[in-house]
Amino acid sequence: MTTVCLTFDFDAVSLWLSSFRTTSVTPVSRGEYGATVGLPRLLKLLDGKAVKATFFVPSHTAISYPAETRAIRDAGHEIALHGYVHETPLGLDRDEEARLLDASIARLRKVLGNDFTPQGYRSPAWDLSVNTIDLLLERGLMYDSSMMGDDFRPYFARKGDQLDDESFRPGETSALIEMPVAWELDDFPYFTFLNKPLYSGLRDPAEVGRIWQSEFDYCHEEVEGGVFTLTTHPQIIGRGPRIRMLGALIDHMKSAGDVRFLTMAEAAGEARSTLTAISSGH
Repeated sequence: MTTVCLTFDFDAVSLWLSSFRTTSVTPVSRGEYGATVGLPRLLKLLDGKAVKATFFVPSHTAISYPAETRAIRDAGHEIALHGYVHETPLGLDRDEEARLLDASIARLRKVLGNDFTPQGYRSPAWDLSVNTIDLLLERGLMYDSSMMGDDFRPYFARKGDQLDDESFRPGETSALIEMPVAWELDDFPYFTFLNKPLYSGLRDPAEVGRIWQSEFDYCHEEVEGGVFTLTTHPQIIGRGPRIRMLGALIDHMKSAGDVRFLTMAEAAGEARSTLTAISSGH
């Protein structure tokens, strides 16, 4: 059985404010497009295909677009953490990173209700500080989705790795489930255009669809019990031809047989049970 986790980073305008440090009209409007055009298209597509997904939402996005954020929840999709304002945890001291995590959860609860209990986190930088894993576990989170130590198999995240000119020394295995990601399975490098610095990723959706289909086919045919995780962004995948490509990819995955679509929390929960049993020798 192959598991498919469709994941969407609902960055909206926070991407431009934090990661690209620009607040002029046109970049901000690109973020608005993701909230007001791209997201409704995605929710319509997912509803039509009868699949559930996971949305990683910065708290800045939830506060800025509360109705859109609640629409994700009301459609039955998972909402997980994605920073306070799409900030990187790298360079933050432990107290500041903890403060931002707590503030993110609090702001999401203002929008989603006090019963909102996040199960997962994805770093906006796809990178973690030396403290991130402990901080997530302290807050009861089950999984992270920011690392690349496997392609189609979840694993227990390590902490305390040491790397220097002498050698690489793996650290301690934690209880946090890692749901790995890959740049090959992210829409950003294929489709994003930036002019400062120049980055032109305007690829043909059909070509990208073939790449993603090939990745899925390998997972389905070669990796027993594999988890295929796709990462896209409403402001990127939301363009019409790209939405159609995503729909065709979903149809292809469904037609393969022995495939199911789960939220990342559902898949991580199953992975935790399996990995725990393996580690205990059962």
